[in-house]
This record gives sequence, structure tokens and C-alpha cells, in this order.
Amino acid sequence: MSKTFSTADVANHNKKDDLFIIVDEDVYDLTSFQTEHPGGQKILQRVAGKDASKQFWKYHNEGILKKYQGKLKVGSLDSKAAEAPKSAPTPPPEPKEEKAVAKPESGTVSAEPTEKVESVAFDAFGDLVPYADPSWYQTYHSPYYNETHVALREEVRAWVDEAIEPYVTEWDEAKQVPEEIYKQMGQRGYLAGLMGLADFPKHLAKYQCKSVPPEKWDAFHELIITDELSRPGSGGLVWNLIGGFGIGCPPFIRFGQKQVIERVLPDILSGEKRICLAITEPDAGSDVANLTCEAKLTEDGKHFIVNGEKKWITNGVWCDYFTVAVRTGKPEDGAKGVSLLLVERSFGGVSTRRMDCQGVWSSGTTYVTFEDVKVPVENLIGKKNKGFQVIMTNFNHERMGIVIQATRFARVCYEQSVKYSKKRETFGVKLYQHPVIRLKLAHMARQIEATYNWMENLIYQSIHMQEEEAMLKLGGAIAGLKAQATTTFEYCAREASQIFGGLSYSRGGQGGKVERLYRDVLPTPFPVVRRRSCWISASDRRSRCMSSWA
Repeated sequence: MSKTFSTADVANHNKKDDLFIIVDEDVYDLTSFQTEHPGGQKILQRVAGKDASKQFWKYHNEGILKKYQGKLKVGSLDSKAAEAPKSAPTPPPEPKEEKAVAKPESGTVSAEPTEKVESVAFDAFGDLVPYADPSWYQTYHSPYYNETHVALREEVRAWVDEAIEPYVTEWDEAKQVPEEIYKQMGQRGYLAGLMGLADFPKHLAKYQCKSVPPEKWDAFHELIITDELSRPGSGGLVWNLIGGFGIGCPPFIRFGQKQVIERVLPDILSGEKRICLAITEPDAGSDVANLTCEAKLTEDGKHFIVNGEKKWITNGVWCDYFTVAVRTGKPEDGAKGVSLLLVERSFGGVSTRRMDCQGVWSSGTTYVTFEDVKVPVENLIGKKNKGFQVIMTNFNHERMGIVIQATRFARVCYEQSVKYSKKRETFGVKLYQHPVIRLKLAHMARQIEATYNWMENLIYQSIHMQEEEAMLKLGGAIAGLKAQATTTFEYCAREASQIFGGLSYSRGGQGGKVERLYRDVLPTPFPVVRRRSCWISASDRRSRCMSSWA
């Protein structure tokens, strides 16, 4: 149980072998922590028994406090006001009685719209730094969200704040996120909801999301999970948890054979097994139609023998299953000779090695080699030589995932800059009081809000359009939005680095998030980049081709 101290009590703990300090009216015992302190022991001993709030916030951010609070906090000052209990979330609005609306007669003009879209303003959520969270977090009205979105937002943020954010820097440096965190993604029902499906796959999922009934799940719930997972400011973390899964699993569940899906998918959705997408090759990145990894049918027609290499495969080093693009036709067939196979590591002949890359360190970027891998024909995803169309159907979902991540990463750069500018002093004033800094922050917020509003609109369209209509209408718009989101992220990372100065050049510390995100800027536009997209409509009567250079 947390103890209560007076300032005189804390002042008695002022020696090397008995060292307490105060930060924001909370009391911390740092006696045994001194040898672990990166800044050395002396700096702690100088504030022993004293209020060190000013010194702490000068060199640290809230992530450090969250990380060590549970281990080192021993109580609070008697002057600290008791924390108010959390208020219950705002109940959904009472259903309103429908009122008869007079319809205009033919040939007349109505003075008022005949129908009004309902919108709800929910309780404020988060730190309330203007534009550091989406507007609906800050009591703005929105037609897109309901009480299930509010509940999921609170659930995911509480988990991320407690189990993820305090440790992200350590995991990034180690280039590995603990396996238990990925399993929790499955056990919380998050993985099953992140595949861009119209309905939550409760018939295949061992676990369901606590906050949202399966029948109420929609694309905005998927937005919330991806957005909140991106708040710690680590592309490596997000790609580790949902990168390979989010692009490798949807083609399989949509086009895989039923008996294989029922055998394989429950363990994937529970987080016990992992899956990734393997398309890019050393000599075929954007030019998917000319890939060379081949799959030859055996004489008895029961297996494909797969040989070839794949490069820059997210999560591949940890995966049990690979959704692999292979050539089953002749090289001159191009896109018409490509198929998709589910390759299982247990088949043998699959080897993986981690690649060292500039950014997203903990994402497990992998070089994969297939040598005489014997794959049953039942593991064909879609039809033979029709794999290219299957690949294309997932592009809208893939791109939207990148949009959500890049937009939140831009917000993190902006939020960190605002908070830092409020405490850093130069030339006798706070940093934010310099007009040039305020201009930078204004331009960052402007681009972030424009991107987020466009994103919400396209997600709404994707929910209400039929699949074929969405393929025909939204492909170009989502490609353009992805270009907008990633250039906004790049702009905000650069401007944040200018605001932080040297702190954004050093790994860790106050500028740690900005430094890490600056490294993660370059790979963010890469997935689904500059691939020439071509698909056949569901009726096979029409074809639509487009070059997506975003």
C-alpha cells in the first residue's frame, strides 16, 4: 500500500545508502537504483531528500516516469490531492423520437435538408494537447464513432501505456519484441479484427475483443487498434505486431481452401503461430509480374516444388507460415503466370536470416530462401496462375494500414515537439514563444488534420461500398492518401528534429522518439509502392488497370 510522507520525512532520506527524491509530489526510493542511473550516481545524490521535479523534467520525458514508477515509487506527499475516480464513459445518447418531416412537392425547392446525420461528442480523452490526438478524442462531434469505439480506445490505450510504451526503446535496441506481447494481441482478439474483413471471423477465432461484440466490429475499430499501437512512436513495434500478419493473412483467409484455413488459421489468430507475406525478391520489388521464385507441379499433380529467394520480408524470421508469390507459368507470361501458395516452415527447405536495416529495427526484416520445398496443392491460395489478382485485392487494406501508422507517427512528432517547446528555454523565453517554432507546429498540425480527415472519409466509403465498387473507385484515392500520409510524416519528423536539435540526434532520452521515427521515415512508403496494379472484376467481364505510383 502506498505510504504518505511529509517533505520533512523525505528530507531525512538524504544519504547515499538511503536516498529518496520527490517528483511531482510522488516519492521515489532510488537507493538501489543509483548504479543503474545512466547519468551517474552523483547527480542523484545532489538532490537526495529534495524535490527533483524540475531537474527530472529537464532531462526526461513521461516515458521514463511510466517505466520506473511501478518499481521505485514508495508513496506520495501528504500535500498531494487524492486522485479523482475515473468518471464513467458518457452513455450513448437516448434514441430520439422520429419527427415527421414535410417533404417538398415536385417542382419546389426545400428550404431545409430533409434528413440530419446524427453525430456524438464523447468525453475528452488523453493529454488534450491540441491536435496531438484525433479531434473526436477532444470532444469534437463525429458521425463515425459510437460507444464501442470509445470502449476499445480506452482498452487499447491502457494496455499500451502499461505493457508496451515504457519498454519500446529497449525492444528497439534489442531488435525484438517479447513473444508474449504478440500472443496478447491474439488473446485480446485484436489480430482477428485486423484483416480488413466485413465481419469479425468469430467462427475461426479462439478469442474475441472484450470491448466490442463481434457483430458490431467495423473498419473504425481496426483504425483505433492500429492508431493506438502507433502512439509509442516505433515503426518496428507496429510492424512486429501487425506488419507481416496484416498483409500475409488477409489473402489466405479470403482465397485459401476451406480445409487448410480451418486447420491453420485458429492458431494464427490466437497469436500462437505467425504468418507473413513473401512477394519481394532481390531482383523483383515493384515489378511483381516478373518475379522468378518458381513452383513446379510434380508429375502426380499433388505437390508444388518451390525454389527461389525472397527479400525484405517483414516478420519472416519468426514465421511459421508464408503467403508466397511464385511463378507457376512461363517467364514470358508475366502476371498471368503468378500463383500464391501457403508455404509452411514445417515442410522443410525453408531458411530465414535477419537483415540489418536503417529503421524499424524490431520488425524482423528477413531474407528467405526456399530450396525444394514440397507444398501440397491444397495450399494454393486462389487459382493457379491467378495469384496476381489475389495480391491486388489486398492493396487497399495494406495501404490504409500504412496511412494510419504514418499519420499517428506524424502526430507523435508533433506532440513531442509541443511538449518539449513548453519546457525548453532559449534566449530567455520558452521555445514555443519564438514565432518560427509556432509556425513549424502550425504547419505540422495543418497537414496531420487534413490527412486524418481524408482517411476517415475513405474508411467510411470502404465500409459502405460493395467490394467491386471499392476496388474500382478507391484504389487511386487510397494510393494518393498514402502518398499524403507518408510525406506528412516525413515533414513532421524533419521539423521535429529541427525543434529538438541535438537531442533528436541521440538515441534515447527526451528526443528518443523523434530520433527513432526519423529512421523509420524511409521504409514507411515502401510497402505497396510503385507496383503496377491490374485486376479482373468479380464478374470477369471487365478489367481495370492502373499504375499506382504512391
